[in-house]
Amino acid sequence: MTDAEVEIAYSKRAAEYIARFGSVESTHPADRKLVAEWVAPLVGPVLDVGCGPGHWTKFLADQGAAVEGIDLVPAFINQAEATYPGIPFRVASLTSLGVPERYASGILAWYSLIHFAPDQVPSVLRELARRLTPGGLLLLGLFEGDQIARFPHAVTPAYSWPVGDLTMMLSAAGFETISHQRRTDPGHRPHAAISARLSRS
Repeated sequence: MTDAEVEIAYSKRAAEYIARFGSVESTHPADRKLVAEWVAPLVGPVLDVGCGPGHWTKFLADQGAAVEGIDLVPAFINQAEATYPGIPFRVASLTSLGVPERYASGILAWYSLIHFAPDQVPSVLRELARRLTPGGLLLLGLFEGDQIARFPHAVTPAYSWPVGDLTMMLSAAGFETISHQRRTDPGHRPHAAISARLSRS
């Protein structure tokens, strides 16, 4: 999907999304533990890309990270700035983050790639790689499936991925997969998280 299509879809339902998902308390405890452990060793700027209304950005800041939240949807950024003053937020796309190359020590992309078509994902991963310092860490959240498949997400169509397919794309973009986790909650699609490190070369 294009940035414009995703922005329009989320803008139409921003208030509903914020009410339902706009607090860290609405997230799974296992996810909070994973993100806290991921960010703990990072020194230097951290980006929360596709930050939505900023709840994960605030969580990262509470762990001591020097974090900035970035999202495509102005309504989400307005909400984040009002709710979490003192934390920087900015409207930008994952396809062009607007930070210098080799800038961030870590990037959290928590379900931020789900609306990109499979042929778009490699270029997005290369953009994330360009913005990380050598050895920088990336944490992805995603919907997992046995094959790459489009499905009718509540806001706008999204894709589920086999972990193996995405780790191969990460490798092609210069990342080494550190670990991956899977979780299946009753009544929900399977979830996965992939932690990866950018090559130091």
